Amino acid sequence: KMEEEELEFVEELEAVLQLTPEVQLAIEQVFPSQDPLDRADFNAVEYINTLFPTEQSLANIDEVVNKIRLKIRRLDDNIRTVVRGQTNVGQDGRQALEEAQKAIQQLFGKIKDIKDKAEKSEQMVKEITRDIKQLDHAKRHLTTSITTLNHLHMLAGGVDSLEAMTRRRQYGEVANLLQGVMNVLEHFHKYMGIPQIRQLSERVKAAQTELGQQILVDFEEAFPSQGTKRPGGPSNVLRDACLVANILDPRIKQEIIKKFIKQHLSEYLVLFQENQDVAWLDKIDRRYAWVKRQLVDYEEKYGRMFPREWYMTERIAVEFCHVTRAELAKIMRARAKEIEVKLLLFAIQRTTNFEGFLAKRFSGCTLSDGTLKKLESPPPSTNPFLEDEPTPEMEELAMEKGELDQPKKPKAPDNPFHGIVSKCFEPHLYVYIESQDKTTTSSGGLTISSLLKEKEGSEVAKFTLEELCLICSILSTAEYCLATTQQLEEKLKEKVDVSLTERINLMGEMDTFSTVISSSIQLLVQDLDAACDPALTAMSKMQWQNVEHVGDQSPYVTSVILHIKQNVPIIRDNLASTRKYFTQFCIKFANSFIPKFITHLFKCKPISMVGAEQLLLDTHSLKMVLLDLPSIGSQVVRKAPASYTKIVVKGMTRAEMILKVVMAPHEPLVVFVDNYIKLLTDCNAETFQKILDMKGLKRSEQSSMLELLRQRVPTPPSGAEGSSSLCLMAPTPEQESSRIRKLEKLIKKRL
Repeated sequence: KMEEEELEFVEELEAVLQLTPEVQLAIEQVFPSQDPLDRADFNAVEYINTLFPTEQSLANIDEVVNKIRLKIRRLDDNIRTVVRGQTNVGQDGRQALEEAQKAIQQLFGKIKDIKDKAEKSEQMVKEITRDIKQLDHAKRHLTTSITTLNHLHMLAGGVDSLEAMTRRRQYGEVANLLQGVMNVLEHFHKYMGIPQIRQLSERVKAAQTELGQQILVDFEEAFPSQGTKRPGGPSNVLRDACLVANILDPRIKQEIIKKFIKQHLSEYLVLFQENQDVAWLDKIDRRYAWVKRQLVDYEEKYGRMFPREWYMTERIAVEFCHVTRAELAKIMRARAKEIEVKLLLFAIQRTTNFEGFLAKRFSGCTLSDGTLKKLESPPPSTNPFLEDEPTPEMEELAMEKGELDQPKKPKAPDNPFHGIVSKCFEPHLYVYIESQDKTTTSSGGLTISSLLKEKEGSEVAKFTLEELCLICSILSTAEYCLATTQQLEEKLKEKVDVSLTERINLMGEMDTFSTVISSSIQLLVQDLDAACDPALTAMSKMQWQNVEHVGDQSPYVTSVILHIKQNVPIIRDNLASTRKYFTQFCIKFANSFIPKFITHLFKCKPISMVGAEQLLLDTHSLKMVLLDLPSIGSQVVRKAPASYTKIVVKGMTRAEMILKVVMAPHEPLVVFVDNYIKLLTDCNAETFQKILDMKGLKRSEQSSMLELLRQRVPTPPSGAEGSSSLCLMAPTPEQESSRIRKLEKLIKKRL
C-alpha cells in the first residue's frame, strides 16, 4: 500500500511539473544546465537506476540520500530568498512611486512660476515697444509724404517740359518724358479730388491731344493724300513721332498707318485702273510684281521709320490684297463674257501662288480684329523682297528662294492669307464647271487628277492640309459612286426587258470612278514620296567615310519620320470609311519609297565601317517606322495588313543585307563572295559591283572579285539572271564576321 501511495505521489508531482515546449525552451536558454534533474523528459525511475545500477551499489544509498537532501535544502533556501526579494521589490516600487509623485508636484509648481513671469515679461515688452511703434508709423507716413511731394515736383516739372518740347517738336525727348509723366500721374489717381492735382492731369491730357493732332499734321505734310506734291523721304522727326504715337491714343497710330498705306498704294490705283490694258487677268502677274517692288522700296526707304511692332510691310501687303480683290471683282463683273477657262485658271494659279508667297513671308498677325500680336521670332535682318522677276518663271523661282532651309511648322497648311485675293474668282467658277461638263468622258477622272497636278505647274505637287482632305474626299466619293453605279447596273438589268439586258452596260462609268480612285491614291503617294526626297538626297550626300562613331538615328531619318507622321494620320482619318484604299495607299507608298531608298543607298560611297554601322542603324529605324506606318499616330493600334508587312520586311531586309555585305571584310575573297551570295538573293553582278563601289575598292581589286562571283554562281539561262534558285546552290559560310554580330547587338540594345 505504501508503494502505491509513493507511485501516486510521483505521478502527481510529474503532472504538476509538466511544462509546455515553449516554456521549457525559454528556461533552457536563460538557465542552461546539464543536470539530469533539469531535463524536460526527466524520469525518476531511470534516474534512480542510474544511481544504483547494481544491488551492490545500494550500499551507498545513505550517502546518495544525504546529497539529495542537501540539494533540497539549498533549493528551499533559494526559493525563500527569491520570495523575500519579491516582497522587498514591491515595497521599493511603492516608495519610488510616492517620490515620483512628489517630484511632479514640485515641477508643476515651477512651471506655474515660469508662466507667471513670462506674462509679466510680455506686458513689459508691450509697454517698451509702444513708443517704438508710434515712431515707426510716423516714419512711414513721413516717407510717404516726402515721396508724394517728390512725385508732385516731378509731375509739375514734367508737364512744363512736355508742353515746351511739344511746341519745339522734340519728339524723341517727348516719347521718354511722356511715358514717365503718365507713370507718375498714376500715383496721384486717388488724389484727383485736389484741384492742383486735377489741373496737372488735365494739362497732361491736353498735351496728349495736341501731340496727336500735331503728329497727324506732320505726316500729312510729309505724305500728302491729295495734290501733286511728292512724298517725302524718311525723317528722324517722324520716326520719333511714331514712338510718341505708340504711347498716345491707339486711334492716332491707326490714322498714321491708314494715311501712309493709302498714299503708298495711290500709284497702284492709277496704274491698274479699270480702263488700262494692264488691269485685265492676262496681265495679273504685273500686279503682284508691282507690290513686291513697292515692298522692296518701303524696306529700303522707310523700314526704320516705323516701329517694327507695327508690321508695316505686312499691312501694306494686306491692304494691297483688299484693294486688288475689289478691283478684280469689279473688272470681272464688267467683262464677264471675256473670261474663258484657261485665262481663269491662269489668274487663279498666279493669285494662289502669291497668297502662298505672303504666307511664307508674313505671320498674318495683322489680319485678326486689327490687333497687333508679337511674332515668336523677329523679322529677318536682310530684305526678303529683293527678287528678279523679268519672267513668270523667274518669279516662281524667286518666291521659293531661301525657304528650303526654314523649318516647316506642323500647321503649315493653315495659310492665313488663303482667299484674301482669290475669293473674287468664286462667282466666276461656273466657267470652269461648264467647261468640264462639256468635256467629261470615260477619261473624266483624269481631268480631276490633272487639275490637281497642275497646282504647282510642272513641279511636283506639295499639297496643303485642305488639299489632302479634298483628294481623300474625291477618293471616298468615287468609291461610293463606283459601288452605287455597279448596284444601279444590276438593278436596271433586273427591271428592264430580258431582251434589253445585254444592252445595259455601265462599265465605262465604273472605269471612270476606278481611274479617279487610282489617280487619287497615286497623288497621295506622290505627295508623301516627294516630301521624303530631300531627306534621301541628304543621306546620299553625307560623308560616310568620315563617320567616327555610331550615334542615334541620323537627321534625315528624323525628317522622313516627321513627314510620315504629318501626312499618314490625315489620310487615314479621311479614308476611315474606305479602309481597303488606305491599305492600297500604304502598299503603293512602300513599293515606291523602299526601291528609291535602296537606290540612294547605293549612292552613299565610299563608306567606312563605322559609317556602314550608322547606316544600318538608320535603316533599321526606318524599317520599324514603316512597319508601324498604317497605325502611326493613332490611339488605337491595329495590326498592319500582312500584304503590306511582307513588302516592307522584304524590301528593308534587302537594304540591311546590302549594308551587312558592305561591312564584311573583303579578304579573304572567297569568304566575302560567299557571304554576298548568302545574304542577297539576286546574286547579279550589277548589284555586286555597286556594293564594291560602296566599299571604295579600286577597279583592279573588283575584277578578281567579279570573276570569283561568276565562278561561284552558274550562268543563268536567258532572262533568268539573278533568280533566287541559283543563289540557293551557292555555298554559304558557317557564320558571319564578329563585327556584324556586334552591330546587331548594338541595334537591339538601342531599340
